[in-house]
Amino acid sequence: MLSRRALLAGAAATAPALLGAAPAAAERRVLHVRPGDSVQSAVDAVTGPGRTIVVHPGVHREAVTVPAGTTDLTIRGAVADPRAAVIVFDRAAGTPLPDGSGTYGTAGSATLTSAAAGLTLRDLTVANDWLRADHPETTGTQAVAAYLTGDRTRVENVRLLGHQDTLFADTTALDVFGRQHFDRCHIEGDVDFVFGRATAVFTRCRFHTLARDVDFTPKGMVFAPSTARANPRGFLAAGCRFTSAAEDGAYKLARPWVPSYETTARPALVVRDSRIGPGIDPVAPYVNMRDAYPWQSMRFHEYRNTGPGAVTTVPDNRPQLTAAEAGAHTPAVYLGDWRPHPHRSL
Repeated sequence: MLSRRALLAGAAATAPALLGAAPAAAERRVLHVRPGDSVQSAVDAVTGPGRTIVVHPGVHREAVTVPAGTTDLTIRGAVADPRAAVIVFDRAAGTPLPDGSGTYGTAGSATLTSAAAGLTLRDLTVANDWLRADHPETTGTQAVAAYLTGDRTRVENVRLLGHQDTLFADTTALDVFGRQHFDRCHIEGDVDFVFGRATAVFTRCRFHTLARDVDFTPKGMVFAPSTARANPRGFLAAGCRFTSAAEDGAYKLARPWVPSYETTARPALVVRDSRIGPGIDPVAPYVNMRDAYPWQSMRFHEYRNTGPGAVTTVPDNRPQLTAAEAGAHTPAVYLGDWRPHPHRSL
């Protein structure tokens, strides 16, 4: 199997930087990032809300941070194929900080970080290609591709690639119930690779579990929500696909994450109207992260799923919504007054 670095490799960046070339460039509503340019420099050049950054085909190896004040920003690929424009970096939670004062931590490992409200990501790849095998001395192996905390975050036709903790879908504060919508995305990893406390809706997405050269099972889990107890809505996957490069039954669908800094969390997940492939253990799709917080005491439910990984053999292991209950677990209900696709029914 090709390594992710081989898959991400592209032509060398040779084009001259164009940002800032004209005196009025900083005032432009649309900024272009071409090979040789920096995505972060384009973000830094944004002077007001509603700007667009167009990333042209190429591999941009850098970490990018969108400040909270850079609202309603769109970062999109120049072409519709999300494989063309790639933002990638390689650091993990246990990677030492340059000044030697500690390590980056999980959130600090992210390739792309945004606390901005109204962010749109479209037609891109965002990846963290840090590999455990290259760093056997590192114990903090979480390596985030995207750490998103802003309300009204929209991610469309984006590939999110990593291993452990690929997508950190979170909020700006414990008492903030920020909304995020992921549509037609490809999200892959192995351990807890979609996690956090956001109200996050996934429609028409593919969740892909990776092959792992380990001698234990489960080899990982797709979801690890940490929903605040006061938030009635956590993660919702509707009309999605679950595929795998691993052997049948090697992965769990989810486990609850109750962080040490938020022990009152009551993780919530609904997977509905989705096709679950054979990579997910159909008999026991959920598992505890810590026995003090059993998954059975959390808010994990399914509804009308199909596929070999959705077969119910032990009903107590797969809590199902009734038709009446399912009406409260739709994208429109979860997103409330926000319509990321105003011309399409959710």
